[in-house]
Amino acid sequence: MRVPQFMVGFGPTVFSRRRGETEYGVKAIPLGGYVRIVGMIPPAEEGESRRATRMRSFIAEVRGQALNDVLPSDAGRVFYAKPWWQRVIVMSAGPFHNLVLAVLFFTITLTAIGTTVITTQVQTVPACVVPAGAESIAVADAQDRDVCDIPIVTSGADAGQVCEEGSPNCARPVPSPAAEAGLRPGDTIVAVDGQPVDPTAHDSWTAVQQAIRGSAGEPLDLVVERDGERRDLTVTPIENVVATEDGPVTAGYLGVGPVVGFARQSVADLPGYFGMVVSQSVQRLIEIPEKVPQLFRAAFLGEERDQNGPIGVVGVGRISGEVFAIQEFSGAEKLSFFLSLLASVNLVLFLFNLLPIYPLDGGHVAGALYEKARSVVARLRGRPDPGPFDIARLMPVAYVVAGLFIALSGLLLVADVVNPITLQ
Repeated sequence: MRVPQFMVGFGPTVFSRRRGETEYGVKAIPLGGYVRIVGMIPPAEEGESRRATRMRSFIAEVRGQALNDVLPSDAGRVFYAKPWWQRVIVMSAGPFHNLVLAVLFFTITLTAIGTTVITTQVQTVPACVVPAGAESIAVADAQDRDVCDIPIVTSGADAGQVCEEGSPNCARPVPSPAAEAGLRPGDTIVAVDGQPVDPTAHDSWTAVQQAIRGSAGEPLDLVVERDGERRDLTVTPIENVVATEDGPVTAGYLGVGPVVGFARQSVADLPGYFGMVVSQSVQRLIEIPEKVPQLFRAAFLGEERDQNGPIGVVGVGRISGEVFAIQEFSGAEKLSFFLSLLASVNLVLFLFNLLPIYPLDGGHVAGALYEKARSVVARLRGRPDPGPFDIARLMPVAYVVAGLFIALSGLLLVADVVNPITLQ
């Protein structure tokens, strides 16, 4: 396929140089780039209605501009004339390279530099169980008292309110299951219910947490390492109500807080880690439409910004600056953050560009696959090949998608400037 232009950026050309039949250059707006391939839109199909309508005139104009690039010497080198599988390869190449870069950056970060992990070492063990938001917490802070010594209402609508010890439905908080079982700060959990866990693996704390949450009211065997020795402990998590995206659920509560560390991961951990990141990225992309209203209110109505909502280029730059300004972070930690950020951006670009929506790369891939499917169906029915799929008919969709993307980018820019997400 002939490529007349290979450009970084959009808008007016700042610099360019021709090598062979291709012009390489840099545009004024550094928000992406493009490769212009001759013949992306095929000629009009035979028998196409020529009745003048605004939409047909628009499609005809777009088709004419695209075909103006086609030279007599381009026979066989235009995009639409190539086999469907070659078009799929060409349009998948960009997203595929984003995927390669994401895997490369994640691999370097995890195996050579290290990444932030939630370890299975215990940092805190509360002596008692106090409901979130209990009045006794503020009283203990104000009077420099132990919150476990302050009696509170144990149940009902007033649960957590300070009360007079000895009165009905009033008692001191019960000991936490972790403290009662003998867990101490500094202990490292190395096995749960007979299953060993690597203290610094990226998913070990998640495994411990899931075991605890799934064992409400049931004994759970732990092996902990303390002062170089291993000890067997049996804990019984109590029932607790946990808020999730699907609403409150009942889960086990033990009462331990983990230590956040920095460690390298093994090559064997890469597939699981990458699968987790891909799953989370897909979920975040799916959530973007439902988060736009809150983003608008945060940008223009002063509502508090959703810390888990979408973020733009300016917001990414701001958070990056905050991370690099933290003196407590080592050089390795900052480099790990930087490469992880690059990996995440490339992964999102890979997933986003493969959406089967024109004018994204995935839209062209979907068009080629549809053309092949249509050809197979026609052959099975004994009919002639319908020929290239006329993607020009999707140009109205392309303009709508581009408009929505520009609007979202502008909204993110405003929100990141006037109401940014910060590490604070």
